Amino acid sequence: MKAFEPGSNAKARQQRLILDALRDGPASTVELRERLGVMHVGGRVMELRRGGFDIETVRKTIFDSEGRPHRSALYRLRGPK
Repeated sequence: MKAFEPGSNAKARQQRLILDALRDGPASTVELRERLGVMHVGGRVMELRRGGFDIETVRKTIFDSEGRPHRSALYRLRGPK
């Protein structure tokens, strides 16, 4: 049996999920984390940028269910690779 190699397949799958979501329109860190189960969204976006994808980031303040403010990012895919 082949040994488990963390990272390569999981990262690639998460990158594909994020790209598919961004092709449908802008999405926030919180949305991508909750909807796709990607815990380190910023890291995956950085890897996609290094791979040649043009992804815009807009910083914004969002409020949780308790009304507390949190800084978050809104990501938008600007064009095809």
